[in-house]
Amino acid sequence: MGAGRIAVTGRLKDRFFATRKLTLDLVAPLSDADATVQSMPDASPAKWHLAHVTWFLESFILRDHVAGYKPFDDDFAFLFNSYYEAEGARHSRTARGLITRPTLGQIRDYRNHVETAIEAHWHALPETALTLIELGIQHEQQHQELLLTDILHLFAQNPTCPAYWPEAILRPVSVASSEMASWIAGPTGLLAMGHDGCGFAFDCEGPRHEIFLQPFVLSSRTVTNGEWMQFMNDNGYGEPHHWLSDGWSWVQQAGIAAPLYWQQDNDGQWLSFGLDGLRGVDPNAPVTHISLYEADAYASWAGARLPTEAEWEVLASTDAADGGHQLDMAGPVRPKATDDRAFFGNVWQWTGSAYRPYPGFCAAEGAVGEYNGKFMSGQFVLRGGSCATPRGHVRASYRNFFYPNQRWQFTGLRLAKDA
Repeated sequence: MGAGRIAVTGRLKDRFFATRKLTLDLVAPLSDADATVQSMPDASPAKWHLAHVTWFLESFILRDHVAGYKPFDDDFAFLFNSYYEAEGARHSRTARGLITRPTLGQIRDYRNHVETAIEAHWHALPETALTLIELGIQHEQQHQELLLTDILHLFAQNPTCPAYWPEAILRPVSVASSEMASWIAGPTGLLAMGHDGCGFAFDCEGPRHEIFLQPFVLSSRTVTNGEWMQFMNDNGYGEPHHWLSDGWSWVQQAGIAAPLYWQQDNDGQWLSFGLDGLRGVDPNAPVTHISLYEADAYASWAGARLPTEAEWEVLASTDAADGGHQLDMAGPVRPKATDDRAFFGNVWQWTGSAYRPYPGFCAAEGAVGEYNGKFMSGQFVLRGGSCATPRGHVRASYRNFFYPNQRWQFTGLRLAKDA
């Protein structure tokens, strides 16, 4: 093995084990009960996240690339496969919270077993397996964010509003004045978007292709809680002309009148529940936990619109993707007011673009090809990462995607206008 490859694989190995450690750090405050319960069909128990990312590594690296490897437990492939049809039958997604056994301790043993096996065979792994190690790192980082947002939703169902993080490490709520937003003009004409091939990217980020953009502007920052309160005070949730038809039906049927996790105290003050417990809404922090329907209605009320993902990407490409408020370690996670104008971090930003394949997209062969491509229907693209996204995970071409009614993730918005 050449010195260059040794250095590259050494850095990959360090990142692999650092990612695995962070996941365990994130679940350290949880009891076995905390890690087992499933609060809604869209969420998964923390214990399931821990096991699923490990099953991914065991299946696609150890089973497929290490001769003679024996699975840790033959039942785990059924219990912890997510949606890979090529991998056979699996436990129902909506019933993951019923997997009371294996215990959290046994899942930790499973993780340790797989990590030990990968380390023992690291020197002999072929290039294809090392490529899958990189995918495994990125996959686990995605689940770190999902784990945090799923825990937040779970704890929000508890009437005592428990804080997930120890009180000793809580950060103060911002009291700084929010900078007035301005408009940033974007490039126009024939441009390129999509991943440029340098470094890792998920399959849905390419291929790179040409687009044509008319003159447009984007807001210099995302919409704040204070601005959202103005929308609410102006009966934004009660005026149907601001809403898409499906969105208005959703608002009426579900009785939506504020972002998820907001509630009023006896004095009429707005509070929001986060991983650091129940706190007063910071008017200067970005609004979050809103659906595409809400984001689109706010944009209509504000005399603007949502950006397309192409508009967002070409402007964000000039910013540092590892900047902004993102997840650096196991600690308090809540969007915060900042003085910078970063495109990345704090809250995922809804776009008005449907999640569909780019021209020339082709899914990879085998089970790994099921990773993103088969979900390209009925969902909308979000960009930029959030306070729960591990730093270094996102880039300008990164495409997150959710259904328009979903809002348990750290979702917000940045306004756009035609210029």
